[in-house]
Amino acid sequence: METLLETSAREPVAPPPPLFNFARHLFQLNEARASKVAYIDDHGATTYGELEQRARRCASALLALGVHPEERVLLVMLDTVSLPVAFLGALYAGIVPVVANTLLTAADYTYMLTHSHARAVIVSEPLLPNVTEALSSIDDDGCQLIVSQPDASTEKPLTAPRFETLVDTAPPALKGCASNADDIAFWLYSSGSTGKPKGTVHTHANLYWTAELYAKPVLGIVESDVVFSAAKLFFAYGLGNALTFPLSVGATAILMAERPTADAIFTRLVKHRPTVFYGVPTLYANMLVSPNLPARADVAIRVCASAGEALPRDVGERFTAHFGAEILDGIGSTEMLHIFLSNRAGEVEYGTTGRPVPGYEVELRDEAGRPVPDDEVGDLFIKGPSAALMYWSNREKTRATFLGEWIRSGDKYRRLANGCYVYAGRSDDMLKVSGQYVSPVEVEMVLVAHPAVLEAAVVGVDHGGLVKTRAFVVLKRDFMPSEMLADELKAFVKERLAPHKYPRDIVFTDDLPKTATGKIQRFKLRELS
Repeated sequence: METLLETSAREPVAPPPPLFNFARHLFQLNEARASKVAYIDDHGATTYGELEQRARRCASALLALGVHPEERVLLVMLDTVSLPVAFLGALYAGIVPVVANTLLTAADYTYMLTHSHARAVIVSEPLLPNVTEALSSIDDDGCQLIVSQPDASTEKPLTAPRFETLVDTAPPALKGCASNADDIAFWLYSSGSTGKPKGTVHTHANLYWTAELYAKPVLGIVESDVVFSAAKLFFAYGLGNALTFPLSVGATAILMAERPTADAIFTRLVKHRPTVFYGVPTLYANMLVSPNLPARADVAIRVCASAGEALPRDVGERFTAHFGAEILDGIGSTEMLHIFLSNRAGEVEYGTTGRPVPGYEVELRDEAGRPVPDDEVGDLFIKGPSAALMYWSNREKTRATFLGEWIRSGDKYRRLANGCYVYAGRSDDMLKVSGQYVSPVEVEMVLVAHPAVLEAAVVGVDHGGLVKTRAFVVLKRDFMPSEMLADELKAFVKERLAPHKYPRDIVFTDDLPKTATGKIQRFKLRELS
């Protein structure tokens, strides 16, 4: 008997059928939209009909190169339409795309190529040096190099096949692979902040669930939307934002290959007028302090999403005051594929991560595994249908994270009496000061509410065997570091939080170390202390 997952009291969602290939599912959904634009990238527009044809040709090309179903192909690609073509083409053929971060070193790619046993790697031409170096350092000569150059007018001499030429000259695959909903569809590598990156293995059905449980009922995405994600497609967050979600409703997605600076974002917001925008807290803060911030009338944003770090209340309130659009702050993970705890449109409570997305369950547990009461900090566990299967070839980490139906997130949260959840930081970032727990995030949220502060990160430092808090602060452009300002910031926190939580030291810095996803790397700050 099929189980229906409730997204609301009115809209039960049926699971996908047992025989289910996500790429073929999308193509069938959009058969009547062949002439509608699916993607606009830096090189032009691609319709739904063209996207399907190119993906099916990609499937044929990969199979003709000798890559077999269930084998892996590593994608080290910038955000152009060639990446969705490669991803969907691989899915259609039953080949497993492994989407890799484009900001990594040659050593990282060496590890991924070896760990995944990839039979091919498709790389954007600007990223070729690191991938070429990685290939030269591995013993397996069975991994084929394919180079993506979407704009043929800038083509440089290549010794490897050009991806776009392979796609253009291959016949379209007539039938997609007869995949099962629970078959392995693709991998995403974790950030590797606590060791080697972990190959997180997802199914065809997982993509379906994120669209049905979050994108449609919570984000409210519809066919008429134009969406733009600052988070890149190689992130779990970005993959949903710019591929799974828009293609599941027939919307149009904007892709940008360059780094997501505030000015680059403004250019797309004004030129293409997206209605749905996905960002991260650091970007929203930088947008608001930019002298080039566009006026509300110059953009068409109706709703935004945020993930990666907790969104400061002040940033959310100022953004909504300027643009009139709410930011739906949420939390997701590579293991759950997308957001499972989120604010809702019309019910946003800035400073919180909202409530569980219908279809997901969350629990807060203490160190003994017991439920914690409201207003107490606990470890966050999640249960939902988009959970990954495992970490590839890593039984120890798999057993520590995937606990039956539940996933241990590694995050600390507290639940308010109204049912909203407040982020308290990563489990390994929590501090114990004067015998009491301090959440770095809580202190950071207060600091960024000060008019002089753009960003802040709080870590614990050893003072004669005792832990004290130190805040690293990035100031807005009109403010200068001074001892007086440091004292003012300490007093600002003291007035708003319990006395033991204020930072004993303030260190002014020009920037904070971050992961490629925009998360603050507090461990690097601890190394400086």
